[in-house]
Amino acid sequence: MTVTEGGFAMPAVGRREALGAAGIAACGLALAGCGTGDAAAEPVVKGIKGQVIAKTADVPVGGGTVVRKWKIVVTQPSEGVYKAYSSACPHRGCAVGAPKDNVMRCPCHGSEFAADTGEAMTGPATRALIAYQVKVEGDGIVVV
Repeated sequence: MTVTEGGFAMPAVGRREALGAAGIAACGLALAGCGTGDAAAEPVVKGIKGQVIAKTADVPVGGGTVVRKWKIVVTQPSEGVYKAYSSACPHRGCAVGAPKDNVMRCPCHGSEFAADTGEAMTGPATRALIAYQVKVEGDGIVVV
């Protein structure tokens, strides 16, 4: 069936065709949400420089702690060496957990990161966690 509009013949779109096109569009949007691209990097938290983000006693060797206030994970990969990273996984932004056996894991999609470098060891994440430079002052770990 065609409809004439302004002297031009145009095919009529039936209910089935319209619903089919809407279904295809919805599937395309759903698949786009599952893409393989990494999430945008999280900006550095304002006001964090000079702040004590954790106490050395709270960060075990080979492990670490997540500081929810700052969205940071603090690690101690070896005795006396402290590192800090954004807890946001670069894949989709889920919060990684505190490291166990020097590995931080993302609970959402299974990415794993090295506690000493923040580098992605297992995907789907392909980029490292954002690193913060830290130093020990007394019993506190401070962002520099």
